[in-house]
Amino acid sequence: MSIAAVPTIEIEIWSDVVCPWCYIGKRRFERAVAELGDEIDIAVRYRPYQLDPTASPGATEPVARAYAKKFGGPERAEQLMAHVTGVAAEDGIEFHLDRALRANTLLAHRLLWLAEQPDSPVAQADLKERLLRAYFVDGLDIGDPDTLADCAAEVGFDHRTILEFLASDRGAGEVRAELALAGELGITSVPTYVVNGQWAIPGAQDSDTFVNVLRRLRDRMVAAEVAEPNGGDDDAGDV
Repeated sequence: MSIAAVPTIEIEIWSDVVCPWCYIGKRRFERAVAELGDEIDIAVRYRPYQLDPTASPGATEPVARAYAKKFGGPERAEQLMAHVTGVAAEDGIEFHLDRALRANTLLAHRLLWLAEQPDSPVAQADLKERLLRAYFVDGLDIGDPDTLADCAAEVGFDHRTILEFLASDRGAGEVRAELALAGELGITSVPTYVVNGQWAIPGAQDSDTFVNVLRRLRDRMVAAEVAEPNGGDDDAGDV
């Protein structure tokens, strides 16, 4: 990297498509990236995480019921749903958790894996957005192959190709390996943003926090290049 070059920062975002804070965090992160403009070249990759890997494939459950079982009853579930709905609204997202259907997300993660492949006609972030909206806004079953194919077709995939892909086992091993990697890395909550494979930013931070962290890291990368113009390892420490 020449000193005059715009530094590239790689960010892996570990998240699930049924995680409200992952959707909120996506909005906040995108605003930060927009604010940074041409200051930093940011390469983003979405990585899989399952909030409920035990959810039965092919079955759905109203999210209100799932929250009630997980968080201590219907009243607590309603409080949590109201809270995240209010936070989402502040970030420009209109949640409809009253009709959201909790489902197994493995097929959705396989589809996101496909979108990341070099020959994909679709940007992974666009598909991620559509799947999040399908769950949180539209009340669709994001565990259903036909629904996933519909969503994928909306952003540029061929509908029949996606149905054939989901009926196969392509990408399944890779996604399961990445799910296992999340555990090896100690990721226990999402979203988690892993920067350049070294530093983790946990949670749906506000946009200013993302901007400040990324600018600080950029400055350290540039300083390291000045100190080591021919390259070399640099331990930048915590950001």
